[in-house]
Amino acid sequence: MKLTSAVFGERGRHRARKLGIDPVRLPPGQSPTVKWPVLTAGPQPSVDVARWSLTFYGEIDEPYALRWDDLQALEQVEQVSDLHCVTRWSRFDQALGGVRVRDMLERARPRAAATHALVHSYGGYSTNLPLEALRDDDVLIAHRAGDGPLAAEHGGPARLVVPSRYLWKSAKWVQSIEILDHDEPGFWERNGYHNDGDPWTEQRTHADPYAFRSMRRRARGVDDPPR
Repeated sequence: MKLTSAVFGERGRHRARKLGIDPVRLPPGQSPTVKWPVLTAGPQPSVDVARWSLTFYGEIDEPYALRWDDLQALEQVEQVSDLHCVTRWSRFDQALGGVRVRDMLERARPRAAATHALVHSYGGYSTNLPLEALRDDDVLIAHRAGDGPLAAEHGGPARLVVPSRYLWKSAKWVQSIEILDHDEPGFWERNGYHNDGDPWTEQRTHADPYAFRSMRRRARGVDDPPR
C-alpha cells in the first residue's frame, strides 16, 4: 500500500489514541512521538552563553541587541506547546520557557512598512515569517525545555519557537531577527519547502514535487546550514 498522507495520518490518529492524545490535536499527515527527534542538516554550531547575543535590526526605529544576562532579565514565561515537524512527527505537551517575541518586537518598534522577518541563526541558517505570526502569544525565544536548559541539539542555548508553523520555522541557535518591508525566503524556503509552513493545511513543500526533490538534492549537496 502506498504510504499516502491520508494513510499515514490514519496511522497517526490510531497511535494518538493509544497514547491518550485526542486525535483532533494532530495535524493531517502527522504521527505522534514521545521522543524529541534531532534533525539538523549540517554541523551543529557551538554557541556559548558568554558570547551569545540576539540582535533586532532592519525596518525598526529602535535597533538593539541582547546579551544572555539581558535575555534572562526580561519577563519570563512558561508554556506547554505542541511541536510539528515537516518530516511527519508531532511532539505533544512540550514544556518550554523563555521570552515572548511579541514583547521584543514592541521594544524594537517596527515601522509602518514592516511586514515580515528573516530569522538568522548561528551556523548560517535562516527562515522567514510574517510579523503577525511572530506576535502570537505562544511565540518564544526559548532557552528552557522540560526541567532544564534547552539542549544544544535542540537549538540551545536559545531558539525561536513558533508552534503555529512546521518546526523548520522555529530556527535553532537564533542569532538575529531582521525586520523587512517585504517577504524574503530563508534557506529551506529557497530549496523546496513551502513559504508559509502551516501544518494544519499541510504546507510542506514546493507545489511541484519534482522541482522540490531536485532543489532539496542540490541544497544537501552544498554547505547545508542547520535547522
